[in-house]
Amino acid sequence: MNLTPEIIYEDSDILVINKPAGLLTHQKNQSDTSDTLVSWLLSLYPEIKKIKDPFEDQGLIQRPGIVHRLDRETSGVMVIAKTQDAFNFLKNKFQKREMQKTYWALAYGHILQKEGIIDAPIGTIGVQQTTRVHGAHELESKEALTEYKVLHRFQEGYTLVEVRPKTGRTHQIRIHLKHIGHPLVCDRFYAPTKACPIELGRLFLHAKTLQFTTPSGKALTVDTDLPQDLAYFLTSLTDIAKNEEFL
Repeated sequence: MNLTPEIIYEDSDILVINKPAGLLTHQKNQSDTSDTLVSWLLSLYPEIKKIKDPFEDQGLIQRPGIVHRLDRETSGVMVIAKTQDAFNFLKNKFQKREMQKTYWALAYGHILQKEGIIDAPIGTIGVQQTTRVHGAHELESKEALTEYKVLHRFQEGYTLVEVRPKTGRTHQIRIHLKHIGHPLVCDRFYAPTKACPIELGRLFLHAKTLQFTTPSGKALTVDTDLPQDLAYFLTSLTDIAKNEEFL
């Protein structure tokens, strides 16, 4: 498996890459020696090591240049800061929700509503992200908003959706699709009892498009193709309705 990111765009301020599935964004803990996106970045751009997040405890894992993350099994587009000023600029853009992110996801079951908005706060109990609280636990939840549009429904019992998260909570897309009863295909954490097709074997979630203004003022839209494994799996499925309301 090739875990080398593809560089899509680069200027003096930022780097935009296509992260392959299977590559961690950063180490899980200080003793983790796995290859990560951060270790790849530092091998090519050692100068970014000096970039600091003012809101990050410097005694914890360092994430130089990383302004947002993708889960290990999630592939797709990411933007990385190459300077401190660029980091601060991009971080501010994310906090103001001025970074337009679009994902493609395959969900279990047939989502009947053609498009919708999932508005369900997300919080944490221990290490588990959740939209619900049971028992006596008090949960400090944070606003989470996700827009979705159905692209295809398949006879095999899946729905391909275009997803636009409007907030940036951990596992937001995975939690929100589970919340409406349609977890992601091969999501071993949020859908552990669902069958994962052997020919797929990994979470079907791809960060397809990122649209934003660069620190230099350039309006940039970066679109990535589905990785070969995801695209190939889709070709094995049978579309229920091939008409104008679907791509």
